[in-house]
Parts: sequence; structure tokens; C-alpha cells
Amino acid sequence: MSKLKIERAASKVRRAPLKVTIDGSVSDDLELMCEWSENDSSYLVNLLLGFAIAQSEDFQRYKTERFTTPAHQRDATKPGTVTPPKPQPVTAMASEKGPSA
Repeated sequence: MSKLKIERAASKVRRAPLKVTIDGSVSDDLELMCEWSENDSSYLVNLLLGFAIAQSEDFQRYKTERFTTPAHQRDATKPGTVTPPKPQPVTAMASEKGPSA
């Protein structure tokens, strides 16, 4: 397993907004980690999420497959995807006959 390395005062990164709610104890630890590392919370959240994502072997396998498999093959093999049958044209004679006697 790799280690998480937090550089001190390294908060200058490109950012994108992420609307989340963080549990109280995690928030407290994050605040303490910010104080300890002299970084802002958005930098640390980004670093921690990046580390966690890199550690997820299942997700990394999925990510690799997703970017190496052409989109049309992915769409064809999605579980639970059913292609609806094409509607058959209704002729005027069939609708005028009614039930057979």
C-alpha cells in the first residue's frame, strides 16, 4: 500500500467546486490536519480524495476498462439494458377487420 504524503503549504492547485457535506468528526480531523500541514481544506480534501481513489483497485480496473473499450461496445454490454423491439406497422385492413367469427 502506498503512503499519503502531505506537503506543507502546498495549497496552490487548480480547483473545481464540489458541494458535499462532511461528517462532524471528519470535519474536525480535517480542520486539525489543515492547521498541522499549513494548507487550506480544499487542498487537503483534493489530496485525500485523490489518494483514496488511487487506492481503490476495483475502481482503477473499471476506469482502465472504460477508457480502453470503445463506447459502442460499452453500451451494448451494459447490464440490464434491453433494446425495445421495433414497432410493426399497422395496416388499414388489419384494423378494419375486427375479431374473426
